[in-house]
Amino acid sequence: MEEQITKEDLRQFRLLLLNDIENLIANKKKEYTAQITEDTEWLRSKSIRQILNISPATLQNLRISGKIEFRKVLGSYYYKKEDLLKLFNK
Repeated sequence: MEEQITKEDLRQFRLLLLNDIENLIANKKKEYTAQITEDTEWLRSKSIRQILNISPATLQNLRISGKIEFRKVLGSYYYKKEDLLKLFNK
């Protein structure tokens, strides 16, 4: 005998799925924060891109928009760990 799926079944499934997605996002945010909170005060571009899994263009946009503080030393960009934590805690 076949079971029929009701609208209520779909609604409950949707709620469970949304809850799982929210938990995944929250866990990823905790992982990023944990990686950034290491003892290093300033981090290089490559480290930031790997930690946050973002492209160079996204990092450049954050820099240009003034959302994160940076320093350029001999052609390399360095970012303040503190600013990244503030950005992701918002």
